[in-house]
Amino acid sequence: MSEPSPHRHHAIDYVEFTVTNLAEAKRFYADAFGWEFNDYGPAYAGIRSPHGDSAAEVGGLREDQAVRAGGPLVLLYSADLDRSVQAVKEAGGQVVSGPYEFPGGRRFHFTDPSGNELGVWAER
Repeated sequence: MSEPSPHRHHAIDYVEFTVTNLAEAKRFYADAFGWEFNDYGPAYAGIRSPHGDSAAEVGGLREDQAVRAGGPLVLLYSADLDRSVQAVKEAGGQVVSGPYEFPGGRRFHFTDPSGNELGVWAER
């Protein structure tokens, strides 16, 4: 029997910061706020939940050459990613990336009618 997911359908679930130097960003956030990280290779680190569960994450630091316009990427969780893709399209949003697989499941990015980019992820 599987445990219920701690994620809530279509709720803000994760915030991803683009950084130009992952090591420096980790040092800064650790020193300033006591954040701890789960490393996923040379260009990504998950931000651990402050509630003591090292597997739970509240966000991530993704290294890139430049910080993307619009600031951090907000990610929503979906219990049914394909249905969420369809709902975004039907509501007037534009899918700009994906769905694609990543180590934690699948996700896609979209823009709302104002041009804000968000992501939606699912465990499958």
